Amino acid sequence: MASLDQVRRFYAEELRHVAPAHSPLIVEAFATVPRERFLDPGPWRILPGRDGEAWMTEDDDPRHLYHNVLIPIDGTRQLNNGEPRLWAFLYDQIDLKPGEHVVHVGAGTGYYSAILSEIVGRSGRLTAIEVDPGLAARSSANLDPWPQATVVASDGFAYRPDPADAIIVNAGVSGLSVVWLDALKDGGRLLVPMTRSNGWGSFLLIERRGPDYPVRHVCRTGIFPCVGGRDSKTETVLKDVLRRRRMTSIRSLRRPPEPPDETCWLADEGYWLSTAPPKRFNA
Repeated sequence: MASLDQVRRFYAEELRHVAPAHSPLIVEAFATVPRERFLDPGPWRILPGRDGEAWMTEDDDPRHLYHNVLIPIDGTRQLNNGEPRLWAFLYDQIDLKPGEHVVHVGAGTGYYSAILSEIVGRSGRLTAIEVDPGLAARSSANLDPWPQATVVASDGFAYRPDPADAIIVNAGVSGLSVVWLDALKDGGRLLVPMTRSNGWGSFLLIERRGPDYPVRHVCRTGIFPCVGGRDSKTETVLKDVLRRRRMTSIRSLRRPPEPPDETCWLADEGYWLSTAPPKRFNA
């Protein structure tokens, strides 16, 4: 039988191909972090995907966890330890580097915060934000082996972090937090899922290039809602816009004092999304 280290390595190499994840830093992180540390003791309920039926592992052997499957954290809230293939793919899109400061909004029990901590390394910083005090406490204890990680029990939509090279939002929002835009360093990246009330929407990658904010549609997603990141007004506006236009048409983000023009896809307090490329950045 393969050792647990060997199983983790095979899991990570499989993600390299199926995500795909081109960065060796991402592959190494998935091969290193013990997923079982961040879950309740087994046996575990396995959620294989949208069309498959959930099933229970026959024992508590952690080898069961090293597949592209969801593992419930809190079944009553449909809160899961997310799909490894998706997050390996998404992290690959934002070109994380050692030494960077990453803000992770929606840390849960900390597994993906640990993956991000491995990617930025001991020379980097990871600020993990979790609104649920119980999950934040679990995450803080689970992340003890990663001194570069700090857990904050707070509303990630409102918490003001130190200037960040990357902000990764792990739950669906109906609009963006201006706090995130303000926290991005020049060259910083914001990866955020904008979703309707049913949880379905798309990940957007927003970069800060001086005064410009190029935007790229990354992929569609269905994801747990962000506490503090949803309200009835923005949900109604987003739902109405999506009846007429796709998120793939968004090319840039603009900020006051520039007023919305005919290219406006959606306007909210402190920003608006545009179908036109940034004015000063050659997209």
